[in-house]
Amino acid sequence: MEVANTLGRRKTAVARAYVQKGTGAIVVNDKDYKDYFTTSVLQYKITQAFGVTKTLGEYDVKINVKGGGVTGQAEAVRLAIARALVEMDANLKPALKADGLMTRNPKMVERKKPGQKKARKRFQFSKR
Repeated sequence: MEVANTLGRRKTAVARAYVQKGTGAIVVNDKDYKDYFTTSVLQYKITQAFGVTKTLGEYDVKINVKGGGVTGQAEAVRLAIARALVEMDANLKPALKADGLMTRNPKMVERKKPGQKKARKRFQFSKR
């Protein structure tokens, strides 16, 4: 049985997905995805790639995710699943790409610079 092993990232969250043919079980960090991601918006993001490709219930997914917050983790999982589906069946790529699921979101927190309060904010300037 072929297992697709892919990686998805968003901000500081990293998700590794193992996808294989099966019954549609999605397990995140040894919990059901509905227990791990409690809101319906996050649950939708997890299953979005399956909905776009009309493959809901055809693949078993095991995901290890760490770092970041819940939204970043959900979007990292979404990218990992989309990449795994393309690895399993290359014909699904145009549909996923059209919905923007194959693009890694590069937005991250800008680092704090020395001599400043935050990344862009400076200490108050006094001329005299």
